[in-house]
Amino acid sequence: MDHFQYLLLMAGCVVLTLPLEVVLGARVWRRPRRLVATLVGPVVVFSAWDVAAIADHWWHYARRYVTGVDLPGRLPVEEVVFFVVVPVCALLTFEVVSAALAAPAGTPWWRRLRWARTRGKTSPGGRRPAAGERA
Repeated sequence: MDHFQYLLLMAGCVVLTLPLEVVLGARVWRRPRRLVATLVGPVVVFSAWDVAAIADHWWHYARRYVTGVDLPGRLPVEEVVFFVVVPVCALLTFEVVSAALAAPAGTPWWRRLRWARTRGKTSPGGRRPAAGERA
């Protein structure tokens, strides 16, 4: 079980932040092209950085906690998973917090979450705005 510890931790991160997408409507997973475009740069740069560090013996992984599946450059697959999962979790959090902060000043936190979920399509009081009325 120790060999899957790193991957289980990453799965836990995804599971714990999934409600931000499903319940609060972060809309990160629902825009796959945008998500992939956001992730390509960091994944490539940090993977290359790790491969260089591993080659120069500056960095290593405890084989006890990884599956042993390595990508080219002796980069553990778990490291690439990390480079994908952590930014996705950060994006989910950022999207929900940004939307909640966009709610009008003085809105209680529980209504801010509703505001975040609906992206301002309802007023902070929970009713839909009338035609021509601002939310």
